[in-house]
Amino acid sequence: MRNRGNDDDNDVRRFQMREKLFAIGDDYWIEDDQGNRAFRVNGKALRARSTFKLEDPSGQEVASIQERKLSVRDKVAIERDGRSVATIHKALVGIRDRFAIDLEDGADLKVKGNVVDHEYEIERDGDRVAQISKAWFRVRDTYGVEVEPGEDVGLVLAVTVALESMTED
Repeated sequence: MRNRGNDDDNDVRRFQMREKLFAIGDDYWIEDDQGNRAFRVNGKALRARSTFKLEDPSGQEVASIQERKLSVRDKVAIERDGRSVATIHKALVGIRDRFAIDLEDGADLKVKGNVVDHEYEIERDGDRVAQISKAWFRVRDTYGVEVEPGEDVGLVLAVTVALESMTED
């Protein structure tokens, strides 16, 4: 399941996302660096929590991103096929937002940098898994997600959507 949503293990994959663009009930497309629609974020409103579905272009669900409101600190769960694959926690300490990503299978991930300004990296054991930056695109309110070769593109994009939802005002 490591490369789910990734059809090329040898090249860095780059995607374009628009910041602060979604609200529950809204849908939008994540485009690749060629401007092709690569994934759709489907915003759904449920009674007790916010949910986003990450889908491939054919409409197949890649991941479900669900806010958990009944915890002491902000938490978002990412599921695939009804099974939890990751949980993102917002740290309780410090002025800046800090996040940890607990994976069910594999080494946990850390977020380093400024999530609110879309200038951060996702790391595993000190190695970069993905880089998120506004510097790659001149389009206003747009940022890029660059996923390292061999990484799970669907999971990285689901984490990025979750972080965006956790940092909205």
